[in-house]
Amino acid sequence: MLKDILLVGAGSFLGGIARYLVSLSMKGVSGAFPWATMTVNIAGCLLIGVLWAVFSRSTASSQLNLLLTVGFCGGFTTFSTFSKESLALLQAGSYTGFALYALGSVTVGILAVAAGFMLAK
Repeated sequence: MLKDILLVGAGSFLGGIARYLVSLSMKGVSGAFPWATMTVNIAGCLLIGVLWAVFSRSTASSQLNLLLTVGFCGGFTTFSTFSKESLALLQAGSYTGFALYALGSVTVGILAVAAGFMLAK
């Protein structure tokens, strides 16, 4: 258990650094639109999709899966996990679950950011 926690922490550390480096490298490109964030989110989605496919058909250790998907992708962007879980609901035929999860996460997430901002203001 402790080893798994440390693996997730190490992956998150590296993912966070990678996200920051992408943001730095795109500073001149960003302007008013959050291109760096969008780039990171889409790249994270692509990466977690590749990793999901690889780990679902291989005998790679669950610890490597934790390091790369939960840790790195989670530290790089949590949007990738949200997207993977949304697709998993669709693949399972849970269309109502998908709609509730996707729309609920986005809507309530934005409302939570607004509430947090107003509370702290």
